[in-house]
Amino acid sequence: MRKTCIAIFIAAASMFVGVAAAQPPSTDTDQAPVQTPAAQTPAPAPAPKSVLTQGGVDLSFMFDGYVNGSFNHPDSGFNQLRNFDVRANTAHVNMGMITMDRAPAPVGFHLDVGFGQTFDLIHSTDRAPEAFKYFKQAYVSFKPKSWHGVEIDAGEFVTSAGAEVIETNQNWNYSRSLLFSWAIPYYHFGVRASVPIGPHFTGGVQVVQGWNNIYDNNSGKTVGITGAYAWKKVTWSHNYYVGPEKTRTNTGLRQLYDTTVLVNASDKFSYYVNFDYGRDKNIGKGSQMWTGIAGAARYALTKKFALAGRLEWFDDPDGFTTGTAQTVKEITLTGEYKISSWLLSRLEFRDDWSNQPYFQKNGGSAKSQPTVLLGVVAFIGPKK
Repeated sequence: MRKTCIAIFIAAASMFVGVAAAQPPSTDTDQAPVQTPAAQTPAPAPAPKSVLTQGGVDLSFMFDGYVNGSFNHPDSGFNQLRNFDVRANTAHVNMGMITMDRAPAPVGFHLDVGFGQTFDLIHSTDRAPEAFKYFKQAYVSFKPKSWHGVEIDAGEFVTSAGAEVIETNQNWNYSRSLLFSWAIPYYHFGVRASVPIGPHFTGGVQVVQGWNNIYDNNSGKTVGITGAYAWKKVTWSHNYYVGPEKTRTNTGLRQLYDTTVLVNASDKFSYYVNFDYGRDKNIGKGSQMWTGIAGAARYALTKKFALAGRLEWFDDPDGFTTGTAQTVKEITLTGEYKISSWLLSRLEFRDDWSNQPYFQKNGGSAKSQPTVLLGVVAFIGPKK
């Protein structure tokens, strides 16, 4: 199945390249335009359509890879507490993906299909058939004009929680934060609705199968409540999820509260603060909790070069998410260079450290894990 999806991805990309190469050359000249009477002036020609928009459907292609070096040289060949940049001291493909998106007017859809380490990890706990593991999102949207901005989506969609997303090029750093990796889910399967209320607030409600699964492991459902205030330079989002997540029982609820304040101070400088608190109630054994806070900032030195930094603290006192009772901190420094309009590179240094000897090091263990990484992301899509 993996070989089939890779072949589909390569074939689609080859078809795109062939279509782009077949476009006629420019006919621009230095000659002055011929003047005609106003009554005979032809109507302006419509703007040329992008080959990446066909029948109202926007197509985009992404390929993401990296080479990682660990100062710890873990025997397993894997970095601990990472989710996508997990391979140590080697080059690896993070993900390749094709996206098809049609805005709801009144019906639309969104589809992300691909391959790579990312797809393996986000579906690692899912009991769905193998074919579902090649989809990041697959949902249908409804947004009639008479609904005054209300939109309903049904299918598989990424979680509303968190300050980061799965696609590398849409984040400030290459690696994901501890909060993204261990405090929140990746995706849900179910129904969600978003409702604009006034000029600055958008609310929403979701009814989903649970955390990171297509097929639920019990008969209960998880409910999500979302809300975001958006001003000119500040966006403040809130997300709350609650529902049973244990196998074959609806006893014991898991709760998550997530909030992010994002400030776009100027065209060059932005920063955010993200906070998460989670609690999972056991059956007759109390509750397990986790909490964390992360802050990040990005400054664009030029149109092509930018610097970003992230600092965070994550507490897992019961070992519920990481498997070990520990408190972890991390710092990440990232330099970004846009090689071209469709090719992005990032050079990153990151150090994670725990109050426990959690990390592998030269056949033993250590309390810290310094790494250096070079990542490259290619993205081709219609200009917005």
